[in-house]
Amino acid sequence: MANESIAGGGTSGPSPEDGEAVHDDRHWLLATLSSIGDAVLTTDAELRVTFMNPVAESLTGWAAQEGVGQPLDNLFHIINEESRQTVENPAVPAFREGRTCKLASHSLLISKDGTERPIDDSAAPIRNGGGKVAGVVLVFRDITARRKTERELDKALAYADDIIATLREPFVVLDSTLRVKTANVAFYTWFHVSKGETEGRFVYDLGDGQWDIPALRTLLDQVLSRSEAVQDFEVEHTFPSVGRKSMLLNARPFPPDSKNPELILLALQDVSAMRERADELAEASRHKDEFLATLAHELRNPLAPIRNAVQSLGIAGLKGPDVERARDVIARQVTVMVRLIDDLLDVSRISHNQLDMRKERVELAAVLESAVESSRPLILQCGHELTVSLPPQPLNLDADPVRLAQVFLNLLNNAAKYTKRGGHIRLTAEREGSDAVISVRDDGIGIPADMLGRIFEMFTQVDRSSEQSHGGLGIGLTLVRRLVDMHDGSIEARSPGPGGGSEFVVRLPLIPPPHETPPKSDGPKAKALSGCRILVVDDNKDSADSLGDLLGIMGNDIRTAHDGLEAVEVAEAFRPELVLLDIGLPKLNGYEVARRIRQQPWGRDMMLIALTGWGQDEDRRRSQEAGFNLHVVKPVELAALEKLLAGVQPTPR
Repeated sequence: MANESIAGGGTSGPSPEDGEAVHDDRHWLLATLSSIGDAVLTTDAELRVTFMNPVAESLTGWAAQEGVGQPLDNLFHIINEESRQTVENPAVPAFREGRTCKLASHSLLISKDGTERPIDDSAAPIRNGGGKVAGVVLVFRDITARRKTERELDKALAYADDIIATLREPFVVLDSTLRVKTANVAFYTWFHVSKGETEGRFVYDLGDGQWDIPALRTLLDQVLSRSEAVQDFEVEHTFPSVGRKSMLLNARPFPPDSKNPELILLALQDVSAMRERADELAEASRHKDEFLATLAHELRNPLAPIRNAVQSLGIAGLKGPDVERARDVIARQVTVMVRLIDDLLDVSRISHNQLDMRKERVELAAVLESAVESSRPLILQCGHELTVSLPPQPLNLDADPVRLAQVFLNLLNNAAKYTKRGGHIRLTAEREGSDAVISVRDDGIGIPADMLGRIFEMFTQVDRSSEQSHGGLGIGLTLVRRLVDMHDGSIEARSPGPGGGSEFVVRLPLIPPPHETPPKSDGPKAKALSGCRILVVDDNKDSADSLGDLLGIMGNDIRTAHDGLEAVEVAEAFRPELVLLDIGLPKLNGYEVARRIRQQPWGRDMMLIALTGWGQDEDRRRSQEAGFNLHVVKPVELAALEKLLAGVQPTPR
């Protein structure tokens, strides 16, 4: 057999017994080499193949009968996997240097049919009885499966690295001595450090000692001593590079059965914004609770004198002046309540971008005069001196005159409320470039420095416990700022501090003066008429009856109804010219009442006015769709009622 030439030659002729023993050894060696899982090739001193086992036959593609006697390079052709260049056969240096040599990494064996296989091999010299190198034994194996596993592992590691690199939370890997093995990009970015400044450094020395945090030492000592994970360990620390941070630390040792059981993974979660948000929510909740308590207080304030006045009116023998005084008290306090509710509604509308702004060309002086006229009673009541200084030339604005007057009325009223009796209030306006600058200054209680930045926030009030506090909901200045914003202006609060008075400065953009145009005629003024047939519908009997009485005193014919079905029936029998109709009615709501009336021939031209506590834009839209002519929010002033009646033409029955 070809493979029987494996053994090296002897120095003298063997005895028959020796020859038989050698023959047995040769067969034993051949059987052993043929049965092992690795490929085996042997050569002589000329590096010609003298033996190849079945695995070598399979990997090289050469049968033993063909391969034995061939130069080794014919059977064992290897190249570099990446460069594709021929690699030196390890048998050559093994024979030349008489030592074991391994194949270079990433080598491919090219078989007889051109098949390429990654292999791992080693070559060792074969020595004869005299110790001389007589050939080489080459042992190699197919590592295709191992290489596939390595590639999959490399791919998995790269995938893990990619995931880690994209994690937003910083983390570091520490060894058992707490030196940094590696960190992710988020860590380097977050703490403004480089890889070179981090890897290999003692964790407490990072950033010139920035990480020498007692709480971190406690955490890592716990992990090292117990070999167990610690989760959501909260630490607050000020870093010179990034400022104060609130962090949740999660530390976990690598599993004992992993390749690196001595490593610790330390992950950091920045919860600073979350903690700040929690503080903001807590502050907002506190403001809400204060607001609700203040709202209850402010609504009770006018209710007490109203109740007293009503009880006074019930006393027999009450004289005319007393009746007049009670009526005035009720009127004033109802006005206070309406103003509180209107402010709340205005803030809500602005927050939802639903406030109706009716801008037109206006002169600033007219707006300020309106605000002063409205605020003057309170200023006089408090005994203050008001000084107004306006420029001689007109300052024209594109503004809603009512809303803008509301801004300065609020500022003047605040100045009056928060200034001790006999104080001084100064209202000035002047032109600065393309802006009008208006200042409301007082010598009142002033504003603490820490409040100047928050004075325009919702529900914020200066020192509620102060003797000069005049209550309020803490929404007036919020409303002022938002109304100024809606006029493309700005407002600023100034004060030297408590006791130093305060100043509010409003800047508004000016527009060019108008061209001369002939004055418009207002036309004939409408005059309220009496003798109208009016149906008042409200499920609140007191509300319906009191409004009916008021309209009756004005000379009108009145009927009332207290639910939706009754309203339709009374309307059909009474045929009113005007129906003042609540929306939230039992049995049939106001929208459906309006639709049913409009469906009748007698109701198509009837004046229908929604008189309701609902005043949002959506409520007005639904009223219009149901067939109402107007939508009026309760409570309605007498002047507004007279204006409504002026538009109703009485018809004969």
